[in-house]
Amino acid sequence: MHDAAVTNSPESLATRPAESLHAQVRSAVFWRTGTQILGQAIAWLSTFVVIRLLDPADYGLFAMTQVVLFLLNMLNGYGLANAVIQKAEVTRRDLRQLMGMLVLLNLSLALVQLLLAPVAAAYYRQPVVADLLHVQALLYLTTPFSAFGYALLARQMRFDAQSKVNLASAALGALAAIGGASLGWGVWTLVYAPLVLFGTRAVGMTIATRTLVMPSFDFRGAGAMARFGGLVAASQLLGFLQFQADVLIAGRLFAPEAVGFYTTGLFLAQLFNNKFLPALNEISFSAYARIKSDPLAPGRALVRSVRLIMIVAMPFYFGLAVTAEPVVALVLGPKWLGAAALVQLIALAMPAMTVQMLLQPASDAIGRPGIAAGNSAIGAVIVPIAFLVGAQWGVTGIAASWLVAYPLLLLICARRTLPVLGVTGMKVVRAAAPAVIAACAMALIVTLADSALAAPAAFRLPLLIALGAASYAGWLAVFARSTVVELMALVRRTG
Repeated sequence: MHDAAVTNSPESLATRPAESLHAQVRSAVFWRTGTQILGQAIAWLSTFVVIRLLDPADYGLFAMTQVVLFLLNMLNGYGLANAVIQKAEVTRRDLRQLMGMLVLLNLSLALVQLLLAPVAAAYYRQPVVADLLHVQALLYLTTPFSAFGYALLARQMRFDAQSKVNLASAALGALAAIGGASLGWGVWTLVYAPLVLFGTRAVGMTIATRTLVMPSFDFRGAGAMARFGGLVAASQLLGFLQFQADVLIAGRLFAPEAVGFYTTGLFLAQLFNNKFLPALNEISFSAYARIKSDPLAPGRALVRSVRLIMIVAMPFYFGLAVTAEPVVALVLGPKWLGAAALVQLIALAMPAMTVQMLLQPASDAIGRPGIAAGNSAIGAVIVPIAFLVGAQWGVTGIAASWLVAYPLLLLICARRTLPVLGVTGMKVVRAAAPAVIAACAMALIVTLADSALAAPAAFRLPLLIALGAASYAGWLAVFARSTVVELMALVRRTG
């Protein structure tokens, strides 16, 4: 409707031709990582403030609602947005059809959630779960505008605009969360804050694209888009059992307080995976889609991603594992110490999950989303079985099962995905090895130092972090200098 230069011309919907892909990726990494760090700093600050104000039972009840939301959000249409990003040419009709599909899907999902709410409440034996889900259904009204804006901006590699919107919405969501917790809203704080965040993101994405199209419900000719989006959604839907089976099982078997300890421990252990990796994967998908004509390029890009991302991720995972008790005591407060052992166990499994998550953007972008769907199907069998077995020993047993399920799943997924990308498993192992070895050395040094310290968490934790950072950097400087040089060169290019 508005801005004909954007919506009427297929050429205007393409990525910016005057700028090289290399330069666009550098710019994207700069904006996505820079604003992601700032946005996550805001989100973490608000989250930790809210955690201190709320009770473990509040987080347990909220986690029960997230199982339903996670399931339905697998179908919310972001796979259709990826289809638009991946297409060589996009017309105004394509965009109208995309908006029509997004509107139809999300209105249907809101209705389904309203119908499922009492069923979920009965399953968990917690009546308030139905009330929470009724209000959370409003989130689906924002999705068409967010997903549409995401598709246009990602297609044009305009991650700067996308990042600014995400940062602004994160700040407003954080303010809503702190305000709600301070006013004593309890678990409802965790419902209203996301409504603010997603609502403002939808408005911001629409403004950033300067594009508002009328949805078209005539889907003739949109079969390819629907098939691609359907395969991505199928992969994500299968991932529901993989990523939410633990809460589904724990919520049925254990009290809300125990579930709250588990989900909060999971939140800490997955900070890097949940907060930074999705942003990097968005960039990777767009970049892979641009280089898929070279059959070997996606494989080379994956190996490089593994090498650089693991350099950043490994000290976080292993450092958190060996300092879980003082981190929980200092950051969350004494009432959350029951989560410390859970954080430790899950953090040790995170490297395997990180590498597995890096595989999907590459296979999707070269037009093989069925591979990721198959991987998700396998995960939907292996992971729930592991959680069911672990649940015999309470939430600690569920946390321990991560150490078995995810390394096994990574081996299977890598065997299915890497040949398609033209890369061997040994290349991926060699890419990750410097970071893994350095992190193991760091963890040993920090553990030995911690055993010699007898001091409060506020004193111990800063010393252990400083020692860990110094030992990790020192090990890399001596034994993995080339990897450090590559990482520093990337930072300089994106600065």
